[in-house]
Amino acid sequence: MGCCCDDDERLLQPLNPSDIQNSDQIPPSSSSTSVVNGGDTVISPMNSNFSALICHDTLRAILEKLALPDLARAACVCRIWNLVASDREMQTKAFKVPWKIKDVIGDPTSGSFWRDNSLSKFAISHRIVRGDNVASLAVKYSVHVMGIKRLNNMLSDHGIYSRDRLLIPISNPDCLINGTCYIELDIYAKREVAVLYLEGGPDPKLTTMLNRLTSERSKKKVIDSLRRSMQVDGETAQYYFAVSDGDPRSAFSQFSEDLRWEREVGFT
Repeated sequence: MGCCCDDDERLLQPLNPSDIQNSDQIPPSSSSTSVVNGGDTVISPMNSNFSALICHDTLRAILEKLALPDLARAACVCRIWNLVASDREMQTKAFKVPWKIKDVIGDPTSGSFWRDNSLSKFAISHRIVRGDNVASLAVKYSVHVMGIKRLNNMLSDHGIYSRDRLLIPISNPDCLINGTCYIELDIYAKREVAVLYLEGGPDPKLTTMLNRLTSERSKKKVIDSLRRSMQVDGETAQYYFAVSDGDPRSAFSQFSEDLRWEREVGFT
């Protein structure tokens, strides 16, 4: 069985090349070392004698022992570490282990979701019924009123009446044991959390609405990015985004071609 040590040396290039000069010229088997103040030798994937630090299989066996925040830091070391540490299966496992969660369902809209799995990353979904108010829910779930307001981005208690559900902070982590969490971007709370449903699962209608709003928000971000890159108005950026079937690269290429043609014929 082959070892990943034979991979292209570009995989050893730091994610920020400016921090380490000529790092891509160091072969995987390099025996060079770095010395810091005091004469201590620093072991890193760029100067280590240990091929294990650049072997995919061995590196995976090491990184899968890390806690989620440490795994996120490992992904910033170099390209091959990023390749291994960004594995979805490994991230999900590291996310679940501390709280003994059974499963995590859904894909986050941002990779930064996997950088933290503190208790604040989780919430209980409470479907609002007649008679509910923030104070009564705080008592029911043994949390602070301000905790509910802060999590749901509410300025007053009256905000509850315009919503179908509230996210409740988790005060007792034991409720997560053997539970299934759903990664959701709440449009009111304006944050992405792992939601635990104590009864049943996500409401299909609510899920459909959240997915639609999330898609529209992502589309708006892409169009805004195109607008800044092209230095045009929003309508123009939206037009090129539409004619390229939602592919930003194709949209920018089409815009560049049209701009080049206008210059050739003397329009600009």
